[in-house]
Amino acid sequence: MGDRDIMTEDQPTEVPPERPDSRRARLGRFIRPRRRWCLGTKLVVTATTGWLLFLVTHLLVSGRTSLWAPLDLMPPFMFVVVPVLLLVVAPLARPARWRIIATLVFTLVLGAGQSGINVATLWYTPPPAPPGAIKVAIWNTEFWDQDWRTSDGNRYSPNFYDYLREMDADVYLLAEYLYVDTSVGDMMTSKWTADMALRIDKTEELRREFPGYQIATSGELITLSRLPIVGQRGLDMTRWLPEAQKTVPEVMRDWPTSYTVETLRTDIQVNGTVTSFYNTQVNQPPAGWRLYDGETRDSNQYAHSRREASYRAIRADIEANDHPVVLAGDLNTTPAMGMLRLLPEKLVGHTEALPSLYPATYLAGAAELWRIDWVFTTPDVVVHGYEMPGAAGLSDHRPQQTVLSVGH
Repeated sequence: MGDRDIMTEDQPTEVPPERPDSRRARLGRFIRPRRRWCLGTKLVVTATTGWLLFLVTHLLVSGRTSLWAPLDLMPPFMFVVVPVLLLVVAPLARPARWRIIATLVFTLVLGAGQSGINVATLWYTPPPAPPGAIKVAIWNTEFWDQDWRTSDGNRYSPNFYDYLREMDADVYLLAEYLYVDTSVGDMMTSKWTADMALRIDKTEELRREFPGYQIATSGELITLSRLPIVGQRGLDMTRWLPEAQKTVPEVMRDWPTSYTVETLRTDIQVNGTVTSFYNTQVNQPPAGWRLYDGETRDSNQYAHSRREASYRAIRADIEANDHPVVLAGDLNTTPAMGMLRLLPEKLVGHTEALPSLYPATYLAGAAELWRIDWVFTTPDVVVHGYEMPGAAGLSDHRPQQTVLSVGH
């Protein structure tokens, strides 16, 4: 054994002391998988993360920008369906399944209020109607009694007034009191334009078909009441429009309220109490998907600005109104659209009184996937019954029928 061997054998070996884990290292181990993820796990994690980001973004920006508006058109029930479907496959992502499940449950709770699913109908029963309760019918008639889906668009529904009378309402809040001018364009093949609006006057017909009813009109809205009307006016939304949209377009100059008014306020005497009925049809939401195209973005912004102005006109008038209030009609807004935040805080909804678990009012093609028609009231108006019967093929909107009382 040589000297070199002796030196090697006797030399002590120094072991460096263990360093405590840094906070960054511990966090990294929590986030990063301990072993390589399979493709299925990666897909589930990506889908869950993407849905969480989408939901949070939606809650923050919906109703605030026209750029998000096309995504608002998604059927609201998807806010429940998507996380439920991901929860079904979440156990397959074994390395991260508990984190995935916790995230999806969070998104399910967060998105449930956007879904339009009426869980409260399972236990809620409206209070019985007292003497003096009245019946109100609300309906977007889809161009009054004109059947624009026929080949020439000039056939009229002979049972239109029969259908209205069958509702036997004390107050009718009706929208689209106009015709399509079929000499200008074909609604089946072209986009709606302002020059297609044809003003109508059905006063004599209505007096014959609904004897004893009083009539209030403004723009494309009409209210019929067998109770005394003590005041009426359209809500001019011009004040809230951008400067570029304040001027009535040339093609609408002979009927300016069809441009400036989307809500008709009618004050009606209900058992000695003046009650304000707001009959509304808000402009359709932006629907253009080609956001890379400047013309599409401008069109979407135009629609968004009109919708916001209409909501602000409603809010301002109701906040200054001390009477009991009923706001009802085609708001063109689903439960998932942030535009609803602009409604006055003192209004309450009555969805729980509907017998449907998923109330939908708008027919697109062959499916009713969206609810865009609503009834809101101040707390001093009580709803004793609420339903949405079929439209008998007369409109793409279901009517709403409600029984209510004031001051009970």
